[in-house]
Amino acid sequence: MRVRVGTRWANLEGRERHAACLLAARDGDRGAFAALIGDLSPLVWHVARSNGLGRVEAEDVAQTVWLAFVRHIHRLSDPSALAAWLITTTRREANHLARQSQRTRTVELGGPATGELAAPDPSPEDQVLRGDRDRALWLAFNRLTPRCQELLRLTVLAGRAEYRAVAEELGIPVGSIGPTRRRCLSLLQRYYEQENGR
Repeated sequence: MRVRVGTRWANLEGRERHAACLLAARDGDRGAFAALIGDLSPLVWHVARSNGLGRVEAEDVAQTVWLAFVRHIHRLSDPSALAAWLITTTRREANHLARQSQRTRTVELGGPATGELAAPDPSPEDQVLRGDRDRALWLAFNRLTPRCQELLRLTVLAGRAEYRAVAEELGIPVGSIGPTRRRCLSLLQRYYEQENGR
């Protein structure tokens, strides 16, 4: 869908753009609605994926979140906090879907019968090594400050629009995201090496 030239949100950025698009979308501006989806879908997608969902589940969550947005578009009291609302709603939906999937797997696998399943492709040695690596990585990640953990969860995606949304959510300047992310990654590497005994 083409964005109409001259719309008051077309030349805005970040929170101001999202707020103006939200207000315009409430008034029926389909271009503003499409702009919101274009700007913020990568953020919704990443939050869903960072909560442990696979591709298909993340797509389901993203669709549910945007449907919730449509249902609540006239009730969002602070248009400038749209990115934060989307992040919170996506986390909630991702957690809900993960709980549902866990219950379904438990019923399908039938508890003790899991030992009868076919062995996965990786060798037992590979699985042990991968398990050790993952354990060390999560231990290292959990040693980071909550702010570092959140920043790393939200900044896997590149792009200025996503960085603006992350800046809004974390309450930090856009220009500080890159340097802060590098410091957090350096700390993560150091903690990982300590956990691995290097």
